Amino acid sequence: MGQDPATSYAATALKAAQAQYIQENPKSQKLQFDSREYMPGGNTRTILHVSPFPLTFESGEGATLTSVDGDTYLDFLGEYSAGLFGHSNTQIKDAVTAALAKGWNFGGQCTYEKILAKKVVERFEASGMEHVRFTNSGTESNTMAIAAAVSITGRKKILVFSGGYHGGTLIFPMEFMRNPNVPNSNLPHEFVFAPYNNISETDTVISGLPANSLAAILVEPLQGSGGCRQASPEFLRYLRHQADQLGALFIVDEVMASRLGVNGYSASVGVRADLLTLGKYIGGGMTFGAFGGRRDIMALFDPNTSRLQHPGTYNNNIVTMSAGIVALDIYDKKAVAQLNKRGTNMKLALQDVLIKYGLYAQHSDGASRNIVEIDSFEGPTTIKQKHSDSVSQEQLPKIFITGQGSMLNIRFSGEDCAAWQSLFYHHMLARKIYLAPRGYTPLHLAISDSDVAEYVAGLEEFVKLHHKALTS
Repeated sequence: MGQDPATSYAATALKAAQAQYIQENPKSQKLQFDSREYMPGGNTRTILHVSPFPLTFESGEGATLTSVDGDTYLDFLGEYSAGLFGHSNTQIKDAVTAALAKGWNFGGQCTYEKILAKKVVERFEASGMEHVRFTNSGTESNTMAIAAAVSITGRKKILVFSGGYHGGTLIFPMEFMRNPNVPNSNLPHEFVFAPYNNISETDTVISGLPANSLAAILVEPLQGSGGCRQASPEFLRYLRHQADQLGALFIVDEVMASRLGVNGYSASVGVRADLLTLGKYIGGGMTFGAFGGRRDIMALFDPNTSRLQHPGTYNNNIVTMSAGIVALDIYDKKAVAQLNKRGTNMKLALQDVLIKYGLYAQHSDGASRNIVEIDSFEGPTTIKQKHSDSVSQEQLPKIFITGQGSMLNIRFSGEDCAAWQSLFYHHMLARKIYLAPRGYTPLHLAISDSDVAEYVAGLEEFVKLHHKALTS
């Protein structure tokens, strides 16, 4: 019988770290406490909640954020991929300022939307984007893609995967799939659950569906909120094949993952979506979403001839459209390659630390190892073996790195993984390094090699400080 997570080493250490955090951030604490009078829990964006309270920031510049308590942090979160350009990027700022000087809230079409649509289609056509429509978030993009699939096919069921996150009303953690009665705010579609990256169990799920009932398969090729977990190319090809065989639409959610390839992630692994959803960084840090795909599908949104409506007051807002045009110019082929290379080097350095201190098992790939997880409804998540004929099952390490290119995640496993994750978060904050509480670390263009070295040093200090507990 394992140790009670509430009284574990990590939980005890976390209490001490949080006590120090409270002492060092009195202004953030007061602002959070006072705002509870007007917002539930003092919060209007769930993901920013952290115990005992979140930091409140008052400014950002380049690669740094400054809190109301006067501390400056290296920002390794990049607004969850929306802040790919760092803080206060002058090119984007100038573009928005120039656009606003001509007015906004036209209540009509603008020239900026025409230019951005052309750029988006030309950029992501290889991943399936032949026509595009703009929204205000990734949530809206996936909502519209699902609605289109249901309408076009006349079917109701949507296949989704464990660990998937497709927006605030489309969240599918494993615990929810195992117990759908868990309170949630998901849209009331007929969702069908399958384990991520598990071809055999997914095949069983699909085989059990009534004929002609599946409208769409919705998948992230690299799960952002789910821990930067990448789908194997075989899994994506299998899903593409199943969609074709069943007459379902293949919806690929690249709201985050599109940043990993200049033409989108799907194109980089040789897969083409029927519908592709985008968001985050493409709006230059402004509110943005997009969905698009095959011309015959998107033609159903043509107001001259179609039955499908897609209104939205801010779909073509001047601020986002003007910022997005410049954003795609900045994040060109060279910038994509450079940022991915920095992320790859960072992952090597982080995994070198884990190998050095005996936290990774011996593997032929060494520090370049890429952990790909296979979920299961019948047992624990395991690591995909390098050779397909291997019958052995490898469990996740106590602490490990997932992701690829510029999207990385420090993660923990085991009964007390939540306490370890929070402890690492507070450890890095104490070193004035800001990241997501879940360990999500997407790089942005203002991050330098010296900043990366600071992060790696932070991980090594954490491992040395808690080495005995991490290896026991």
